[in-house]
Amino acid sequence: MQNPQCWIGVVSREHVMRGVEGGFIQLNHGKRAPLQRLQAGDRVALYSPREAYPDGAPLQAFTAIGEVVSGEVYQVEMAPDFKPYRVDVRFLPCEEASIRPLIEDLSFIRDKTHWGAAFRFGYVRVPEADFLLIAQAMRASFDAGAALPKQAPRVSALRA
Repeated sequence: MQNPQCWIGVVSREHVMRGVEGGFIQLNHGKRAPLQRLQAGDRVALYSPREAYPDGAPLQAFTAIGEVVSGEVYQVEMAPDFKPYRVDVRFLPCEEASIRPLIEDLSFIRDKTHWGAAFRFGYVRVPEADFLLIAQAMRASFDAGAALPKQAPRVSALRA
């Protein structure tokens, strides 16, 4: 297995909490392509620009963090006309952390004035040092080689 990569997904807090509860993530409104880049063991932090999509109150905080379980991409039916793709994630206990105090120290944010542009594609691969800084701000015990806690298996009814 290659070295795990570190990622940030951009998802409203409301949708993040659904994913944490179910042990999965969806990116870019359920598209398959961004999830296909994730491999088992990759680390992912979720950044929530808003509390809810599309018009929730501004939040600008990291809201969840964890590790990709298998990297298997699968599709579910949430409505007849909405069948998003997901990847299972084992989430760590954490606290939300505002991005504002971190902006100056995050190397993947090149333009500190227009820092939101770093998230424009809905997900971004980041250096491990940036990821660990975010994990520290979230008070998540996620250091190099850290074992993640066991998570209850998802209910099979969540899969389509």
